Amino acid sequence: MTSQQEFWLILGMTAVTFGVRYPVLALVGRFELPHRLMEAMRFIPPAVLTAIIAPALLMPGGSVDFDYTNAYLAAGIIAGLTSWRTKNLLLTIVVGMIAFLAWRVLIGAMG
Repeated sequence: MTSQQEFWLILGMTAVTFGVRYPVLALVGRFELPHRLMEAMRFIPPAVLTAIIAPALLMPGGSVDFDYTNAYLAAGIIAGLTSWRTKNLLLTIVVGMIAFLAWRVLIGAMG
């Protein structure tokens, strides 16, 4: 694929993405949505984040892995507990990464 084709591909994807999303956003700005719908929309970001993260934590090799050697799951649990206790995003990320690396080193040293 040439760089010119890549340019047109990216431009086309941008147009499709914008074309699908903008009309909805423009219409929502003109109408008042029901309170129940607005309340329900608060749960969209956590649901999407869970759908992205859960497979990475539970199935790092393509199948469900609840073994102690699953560093992704161990680090995810530690990061989740850190987030719950501190409510600090940066600390959660740092602790999660340190837990992941430490778990890999620990498991590597054991096996």
